[in-house]
Amino acid sequence: MRKVAIVGVGLIGGSFGLALRKAGYPGSIVGVSSQRSLDQALERGAIDGGVTLEEAAATADLIFLSQPIFGILETMRQLGPIVRRDTLVTDAGSTKQVIAEEAARSLAGCTFLGGHPMAGKELRGAAAADAELFRGRPWVLTGEPDHPTARVFRKWLGLFGAREIILDAAQHDRLVGWSSHLPQLASTALAAVLQDQAPDSAQVAGPGLMDMTRLAMSSYELWGDILQTNAPAIGAALDAYIGKLQALRADFETEFGRGSSFARGLREKS
Repeated sequence: MRKVAIVGVGLIGGSFGLALRKAGYPGSIVGVSSQRSLDQALERGAIDGGVTLEEAAATADLIFLSQPIFGILETMRQLGPIVRRDTLVTDAGSTKQVIAEEAARSLAGCTFLGGHPMAGKELRGAAAADAELFRGRPWVLTGEPDHPTARVFRKWLGLFGAREIILDAAQHDRLVGWSSHLPQLASTALAAVLQDQAPDSAQVAGPGLMDMTRLAMSSYELWGDILQTNAPAIGAALDAYIGKLQALRADFETEFGRGSSFARGLREKS
């Protein structure tokens, strides 16, 4: 694996480049991205230079697609006619079924290994990239993990501390609907209700509230794609969560509401 091309050199792509370098990767790392992102990534040392997608397709042994989901799908369609047969294409998309389906259509001429590093921040861009972002975090793989370049890629994942997990695409999407997408929506809903109903509560907020609403600061550009491409799994998780909240509300009324034994006892003591 002499050359790696990162398409979309933002937080995840930039962190991938930094992690490879810190782990001792000796080859060339190039980026395909906007000029602003390339400049940030070069300043951080995440890449050695910028290239076009055509140049990446002609020269890279590994192409890492680190864009929002619909950007990944479009890049796959562009790569199809131009990518080398011996190139491994992998990705960092947060849903896997739609990406696997597009790979089957567009990347039949090379090898595709689906991927999803379960790591991130509420911040964006290569300026926020971190070589330690993936350490100790799950990195889900779907597809063909035994391709020769895939084995080398997996070795580097291990060297920079990621925990490899192999799942099929449907299982991945179901699990992250619960573990990632539901927490994002819960955090967004909590931040929204506070803004609507009690905006002055921020002046007495402690670290617990900051922790619970941090995810609400994430990019809609990124999350819009996720919600659209994993709607059934997310809908099921939301229904279950709303059911638990409704049950909690009913229990609260029974135990502490105006008609509860607790409330009656307080009135009797007053």
